[in-house]
Amino acid sequence: MATKRNVMILGASYGSLLGAKLALAGHDVHLVCLPEEAKLINEEGARVRLPLRGLDMTVELNTKEMEGNVTASGAVDVNPGDFDLIGMAMQEPQYRAPEVVDLLKRIGESGVPSMSIMNMPPLTYLKRIPDLDAEPLRDSYTDSTVWDALDPNLMTLCSPDPQAFRPPEDKVNVLQVGLPTNFKAARFESDEHTAILKQFEAEIQAIRYPVKTDSGTQEVELPVKLRVHDSIFVPLAKWAMLIAGNYRCVQADEMRSIKDAVHSNIEESKAAYNWVVDLCVELGADRNDLVPFEKYAKAAEFLLRPSSAARALAAGAPNIERVDKLVQSIAASKGMQSDTVDEIVRLVDGWLEKNRG
Repeated sequence: MATKRNVMILGASYGSLLGAKLALAGHDVHLVCLPEEAKLINEEGARVRLPLRGLDMTVELNTKEMEGNVTASGAVDVNPGDFDLIGMAMQEPQYRAPEVVDLLKRIGESGVPSMSIMNMPPLTYLKRIPDLDAEPLRDSYTDSTVWDALDPNLMTLCSPDPQAFRPPEDKVNVLQVGLPTNFKAARFESDEHTAILKQFEAEIQAIRYPVKTDSGTQEVELPVKLRVHDSIFVPLAKWAMLIAGNYRCVQADEMRSIKDAVHSNIEESKAAYNWVVDLCVELGADRNDLVPFEKYAKAAEFLLRPSSAARALAAGAPNIERVDKLVQSIAASKGMQSDTVDEIVRLVDGWLEKNRG
């Protein structure tokens, strides 16, 4: 029998997606979140809605009905040493909250391996990239010092490719998956820690879930798998998507959907996308490990809402994840420059200045 694992995930919104898949595989998951979220998850479970390919229907998973236990609490009520793996699924600016800063310090002291499930890779992870000086990149973070408590040898990155959101009409324990693609994780430095990820990969792949259809109950595969890669560059494939789509939702006076950002000027989108791919290759990525623009553009046709970063800016957020600025800074260190990226950074800076004012 495979080892039953105990996993903590910081962030119950996006974190509940991976958490639900792990609980279906029989593992225990603890979500670190706000009091209102924790109360609902403990009482009613985390509810994750997934579209099923080929069946033209959506299934709602409830963690109260799974083999593994899913619980939730605030950051002060957990001991990192109790867990086999720690996931980080909050937005980057949220990690500077005092109770989270303290938790990150305790995670660093625990020696437990951590996997970021963030668009904005922790500075800790960037230190694993050969010949990349992480120090000049600090300005891209809301507070880069929070990541100094963590060891790069114990940190990996998982690309949050599945698109999900909380339906505004539902309670905060509900997550709706809009684009059910796979999580792509890089290996850890250690074979022992990588083995945990590969165990999860195999077990999530094997899950079959009973669904009632017109022809009766059938066992179906659920979308959103975990894929583990030997290359530390595979999760960086998300950067091209963010630049070509998510951050180009931000306009001077309003926001547009990801679909419109990509497809209103497909050649401009392709040029921006491929420029970021070239940057990843310059860092050491294999071009074959990255996602071709055509595949992303097809997926973007179904992304009918502005990105989370654009929605946050429109709602007045004083800080958002700045992958745009990070990509700009890394490119500059490699002698690369993009007018499109520079314009994105200028627009986002303008919104943040207005919001902070």
